[in-house]
Amino acid sequence: MTATAPAIDGDLADLLDDLAGLSWLPGFDYLTAFIRTAAEAAARGELTLDATQTYLAVLAGSSDGTDILTAIAHLVARLATADTNPALRQIPLDQQKAAQHHGEQAQYHLTDDWLHQHASDASAAISSH
Repeated sequence: MTATAPAIDGDLADLLDDLAGLSWLPGFDYLTAFIRTAAEAAARGELTLDATQTYLAVLAGSSDGTDILTAIAHLVARLATADTNPALRQIPLDQQKAAQHHGEQAQYHLTDDWLHQHASDASAAISSH
């Protein structure tokens, strides 16, 4: 008999609980529901090796940047730029420029290859099975 892993516990459970308070943000519930669903499916043993490998690649390990982490990086940059987020036009120009600069820096760092490498390596390790 195999022991079943707990559905969601530890840091992930705590993080999802903390993020639940942000359900007023448009679309945010879908993001947290996706994370919870994937973690629970893995814990229940419902994922195949192929599905697990694909999750790792599309979450953060795609060699060409076609992954969720890269999409989040681009979203951060868009949210921090007045041209793509008119809400920022309510603040002074120097604050707009600072927000845009930090958004661009976040995008740069979140799309850096080294950040994606471990998820890519994990995915590759499964494919060599």
